Amino acid sequence: MSNYSSYVSQAKGKRRKTKGFFAFCFLPCAFVAITLLTGCTAIDTLGESISGITDYFSGGEDNTAPPSLLVEYTPEIQIDVIWKESVGVGADEQSLKLIPVIGSGKILAADREGVVQARSLTTGDLLWETETEVPFSGGPGLGEGTVILGSSDAEVVALNIETGAVLWKVAVSSEVLSVPVIANHIVIVRTTDGAVIALDEKAGGKLWSYEHAVPALSVRGTGSPLIVEGKVIGGYDSGKLMALRLIDGKYAWETSIAIPKGRSEIERLVDLDVDPIAINGVIYVASYQGGIAAISEVDGDVLWRNESISSHSGLSNDYRYLYLADSQSHVMQLDQRSGASLWKQKDLHQRRLTAPGVYENYVVVGDLEGYVHWLSSTDGRQLGRVQVTDGPIDAQPIVVDNTVYVYAKDGTLAALKVR
Repeated sequence: MSNYSSYVSQAKGKRRKTKGFFAFCFLPCAFVAITLLTGCTAIDTLGESISGITDYFSGGEDNTAPPSLLVEYTPEIQIDVIWKESVGVGADEQSLKLIPVIGSGKILAADREGVVQARSLTTGDLLWETETEVPFSGGPGLGEGTVILGSSDAEVVALNIETGAVLWKVAVSSEVLSVPVIANHIVIVRTTDGAVIALDEKAGGKLWSYEHAVPALSVRGTGSPLIVEGKVIGGYDSGKLMALRLIDGKYAWETSIAIPKGRSEIERLVDLDVDPIAINGVIYVASYQGGIAAISEVDGDVLWRNESISSHSGLSNDYRYLYLADSQSHVMQLDQRSGASLWKQKDLHQRRLTAPGVYENYVVVGDLEGYVHWLSSTDGRQLGRVQVTDGPIDAQPIVVDNTVYVYAKDGTLAALKVR
């Protein structure tokens, strides 16, 4: 899934050959995987699932077109690359949740092979580097003097933010595919087996855990939890949003955000893998094939729901609007009060856009070929773009003091600014 560069070949014949070969190679594996996952599922349902998965990965009837080729236009802004450095192998072409974090005047990022770096925000100079040899899959998260990461080997690792020294390492129940979050010296991690685990930030001791059933089939990924008003709030692959008490993990409330629809397992996927965001007492969350919703953070009541949107990248906001890239890589602006779509930018169709970063009058997204695009928050028109690498960018751009920081899957870490 991670390598989409073959889709942007100029020759249509080459596109068809690549797509057909992918589907051919994938089918046997899909059959085995679904057989293992579905157990006694009826043969006709199994056939639909295999067909759906093949369509999902290879394009299918609803996604035969490759990503849109970039067209030339007269840029309205000039973008400078302030600095560009490398963080090891990055995600190593895998689907992970390795996203930089900014704190204590530095930007921190990790790669798949266990390298963690701290760099200067202004110059990109290396401040420290630690080689842990841990296969990181989620993080880093930022605590009070700590940097927390999760791994595919079901471990959580804490480093000192000033020196990079390893403070502790603990085992959890399964792979961590979300960014750990920290509040009140409590580290919260989500694991792929559905568990929410609370650890002591100082020593790594387990404080509590909550287990939630995981559907037999789901999109790879886990949304990072949100901590607000003493609650840990996270979405699940069942389409439900749940709140637990931060102090002890006790159940607070639960609400259904997305309702599974359709006959096949693929059609019924409604994963809440997008990180929720909170604005003035309201939680906003999007789902794959299940719409976007606004929920009261007090009791989980659904304030509004827009079921026409499917997204698995992420949300951002300004003072009045929400922004997201949907599953077709159409960038959208939504009204926070109603969920109504105000504009939609379709020029970057199927370019596997990141979740948007928003600042001033700009909406910023990265794509599958290493381009970073600036759009107008007024109407979504393209204002300018710059290519920082030839590999995909899947981490949401981070904006601090009007500087945009992007991290590509090949390990390229760059700081960009509008002139």
